Amino acid sequence: MEINSQLSSDLQALTLTLLGKFDYTCHQAFQNAYEASIPTPARFVVDILEVPSIDSSALGMLLLLRNHAGGDSSDVRIINVQADVFKLLQTCKFDELFKVDPQ
Repeated sequence: MEINSQLSSDLQALTLTLLGKFDYTCHQAFQNAYEASIPTPARFVVDILEVPSIDSSALGMLLLLRNHAGGDSSDVRIINVQADVFKLLQTCKFDELFKVDPQ
């Protein structure tokens, strides 16, 4: 898995672009990618266009990101979600915790 991070010019949004399978093997890299921005951005965008599947540990990592971003008051968006992953996120009610935009 490759993770690219880009902070917006106004330092208010961090976009994490994931490439490959989103699973337990990328836990530390994913956490490092969002914790590296100081101060914490107001918004996070997780672009998973190139992610064909996610597992339960990826769901946990998304929840950790949400907590880092402020919990219930956080602004975390998951964008470019492929159909199978979108269905999983809906089944797990992640569309109630995050803004989820299908591909």
